Amino acid sequence: MPDTVPVTEAMRAIRPPRERRLDLDRAKGYAILLVVAGHLVANTPPEGSGWYEPLRYVLYRFHMPFFLYLSGTVAVLSGVLTAPPAAWPRQVLRRAERLLVPFFGIGLLILGAKWVAMQALVVDNPPDGLWGGLVDLLWDTAHSPATSVWYLLVLFLCTLVGMVLLRAGIGTTGLLLLGLALQFVDVPPVAYLDRFARFFLFFAAGAWVAERQDRLLPVMDRRQGLWWLLFGAALLASMSVWVDVPWYINNHWSLVLCGLLCIPALHGLIRRPPLSRPTWPVTLGRYAMAIYLFNTLAIGAAKAGLIRAGVPYTAGNFPLHLAVAMAAGVGLPLLLKAWVLRRVPILNRLTD
Repeated sequence: MPDTVPVTEAMRAIRPPRERRLDLDRAKGYAILLVVAGHLVANTPPEGSGWYEPLRYVLYRFHMPFFLYLSGTVAVLSGVLTAPPAAWPRQVLRRAERLLVPFFGIGLLILGAKWVAMQALVVDNPPDGLWGGLVDLLWDTAHSPATSVWYLLVLFLCTLVGMVLLRAGIGTTGLLLLGLALQFVDVPPVAYLDRFARFFLFFAAGAWVAERQDRLLPVMDRRQGLWWLLFGAALLASMSVWVDVPWYINNHWSLVLCGLLCIPALHGLIRRPPLSRPTWPVTLGRYAMAIYLFNTLAIGAAKAGLIRAGVPYTAGNFPLHLAVAMAAGVGLPLLLKAWVLRRVPILNRLTD
């Protein structure tokens, strides 16, 4: 018997995963806090809280681009994007279970919960009945009652497109150029294809950086002053040029500019002390899926609970509503994961 066995493409696809990158877990932990912060107010803040809208506008210039960048990085480092065609059916099924099952499950749960709650309470972004809400959830996604889950479907699409195009030989630079080209295409809001076109660029940026991490990460670490100067200037420019544009309007170029420049600024910052020292962001990063899936339900429950307790949704009470919603959006999903989901194997796997 020979001492070595020829390595086939299929065998490469099942090699043990690389050592876990704690800086990516930590970055996901910080990023999921930004995601929850972005969900604290579904529509408009109470009258008299004009200070909040500029902050939300700034947050929406970069927080989801950074999340998609991390996802693209992980997709390359885990081998998902570079899997050979023989492994594609298994990879696609795994990604569908990981992303599409929670997308539909949580979307339907949010739709049902809002439909029940709106019979007695004021609900943010209410569905147009059960059937109308279902159509909006799956097709007319500009009016989806569960817009918070769009990332799952978009990430699934990004993964499929990335696998096919990398196999076709265009490389991660080609993915990056495609992401830029999509910014010029007016895609209708059908099945979140408009969000795919808007955010594929940042997924591709993650893949591009992952292939060159040995050269690029040290540059991110060493040039923090430069990256933050550029990122801060981009945010200020977006505020001065587009300050009158509501946060939910698809403004391609402020998102592109701030979304790309946030990558070296935020990733480099998270890799350096003091943000590289605490362990709690690593824990949050490992539970990011559970927090992402259930934070909007927890936030809605917290808001309804405060109103029921006699704390109206007014400008004076708005900071308290934000604080309670933030704590609930992070804490309740963690408790749900620890006390309920972990006890059911399939739910535990889907929310890991």
